[in-house]
Amino acid sequence: MAKLTKKQKEAHSKIEKDKLYSLEEASALVKEITSTKFDASVDIAVRLGVDPRKANQMVRGVVTLPHGTGKDVKVLALVTPDKEAEAKEAGADYIGLDEYLDKIKNGWTDVDVIITMPSVMGKLGPLGRVLGPRGLMPNPKTGTVTMDIEKAVSEVKAGKIDFKVDKTGIVHAAIGKVSFSPDKIAGNAKELLETLNKMKPTAAKGVYMKSIFLSSTMSPSVQLDPKSV
Repeated sequence: MAKLTKKQKEAHSKIEKDKLYSLEEASALVKEITSTKFDASVDIAVRLGVDPRKANQMVRGVVTLPHGTGKDVKVLALVTPDKEAEAKEAGADYIGLDEYLDKIKNGWTDVDVIITMPSVMGKLGPLGRVLGPRGLMPNPKTGTVTMDIEKAVSEVKAGKIDFKVDKTGIVHAAIGKVSFSPDKIAGNAKELLETLNKMKPTAAKGVYMKSIFLSSTMSPSVQLDPKSV
């Protein structure tokens, strides 16, 4: 095991072993134990009491973080010419169709979110191998396949994120930046946790939120008390 640096040891020393922190305490502590020179992301990991292999226990959805993500999200709008002005007005970074489909086919994926229309999805099918592994394939369930392009782009720019439980039963999400105030970090985390709670599958039995950890890009994790949220 690699030795901890002086800063890492200092960060670990500020976390009480076996203590379960409240959301407010954890949000403040994550800021305190982060020493990166860049504005690190704040991440949350929630272990759910579900079996993702069963379709009736899959947890997937979207949430709009009240304080945004702190990240300049690059949006590609794959739309027909009649929707281009709408996408531009909403703030999409890249707008077009065939030229961008060709770029993606050649390996270009320098965007965070792709928004498109139902009529275009047929053209995206063959690009699944490129977009799928990167989490970029548009999906009606996350609002990225829609006729209301303006609304979809605006929501993503304002802090809308999508989440999905992985094969180990954990939901990972970036909910802000270390430069955020503790109140904003806590507010974003609470919004995601409340959304997850509302999405509890009826087939899931026992404890639903088994554990919750908050951390920044290079900080140790702080464990939350699930009962406090």
